[in-house]
Amino acid sequence: MFTKYTYIVIILLLTSFGTVKAQEATPQITSEDIIKSEGYNPLTPARASFYSAILPGLGQVYNKQAWKVPFVYGAMATSMYYFTINNESYKRYRTAFKIREAGYQDEFTNDDGTTRISREGLISAQKTLKQNRETSLLLFIGFYVLQIVDASVSAHLLQFNVNDKISFDPQIYSDPNDNKPFVGLTFNYNF
Repeated sequence: MFTKYTYIVIILLLTSFGTVKAQEATPQITSEDIIKSEGYNPLTPARASFYSAILPGLGQVYNKQAWKVPFVYGAMATSMYYFTINNESYKRYRTAFKIREAGYQDEFTNDDGTTRISREGLISAQKTLKQNRETSLLLFIGFYVLQIVDASVSAHLLQFNVNDKISFDPQIYSDPNDNKPFVGLTFNYNF
């Protein structure tokens, strides 16, 4: 059974075979230089979030990702559709329960006085439909907040510098003395 020291030694051995290329020093870049550089606007994420809060999907259009708008409206419309259906059904069963409790004949009672749904069934249906209605409302609010967050994160990522200078390149090296392969991890940072 391995101890924690054995794990530490294994990790140190695996990482000791890696190499880190040191590049010559680059000049220090200040935050003012970044703000002044072309293509970076620190207010873009806030503006995209604001637009999405005002009109869902507008932040995605601002980020030039209009293909996301049908998904935003589809998710929000679906949750509102189910909210409406569950709300109408809840009101229907609630009204029938109130009428039955008052001693009158409701829509779930046949003309001969037999009931198609029992009192407990009406209570259970109300409880289930109310829970489904609230879940649909929470999903609508969740999708609304999610599209605001998506607009903000997308605006941040659009300004992110993506290039090939930072990369992950796993390789297997062989020992020069006995030509046996060993596993190591190499991180190369090029600036």
